[in-house]
Amino acid sequence: MKLRPFLACCSVLAAMLVALPSAQAQWPAGAETVNETYQDWQMTCTQPQSGKHCAVSQQQTDSKTSQRVLAVELQPQGDKAEGALILPFGVLLDKGITLKIGEADVGPVLRFKTCLPQGCLVPLNLDAKTLAALRKATAFTVNAVSTTDQAMALSVSLKGFGQALDRAAVLIR
Repeated sequence: MKLRPFLACCSVLAAMLVALPSAQAQWPAGAETVNETYQDWQMTCTQPQSGKHCAVSQQQTDSKTSQRVLAVELQPQGDKAEGALILPFGVLLDKGITLKIGEADVGPVLRFKTCLPQGCLVPLNLDAKTLAALRKATAFTVNAVSTTDQAMALSVSLKGFGQALDRAAVLIR
């Protein structure tokens, strides 16, 4: 019985498995872009010559028309995150939006900044407390008012949000 080659192979495999988590935390060798999916969230990082840029995002589309209904993108900034929410045309801009996690409001009414061909843009600046609440929740709600004066409530899944944000934060270092 030749046990020595088998044991040598097992020890190499074990060393590779132990090293796997730390290897995943590093930027892949030679890669300029990293795209990963964490359940309902996408994480994208690029490293142009000007430095690394990472963001997590989610887009929702209408299943019948394939048109985007909502998009959210956040960039980790230490224990905070900055980004934007894009809502479709047909919302009352002067009413702004509110965010809710469960039944709790997340800050004051947020105002639209502008509308682009992709939709109407609301800047987001999330503090550490809000990010911690998002990490614990399963969804948050975007409340707006349509141009027909109807309340709109759009739910955003948070499945995979914490993992995507953590991965982006590691890669941006």
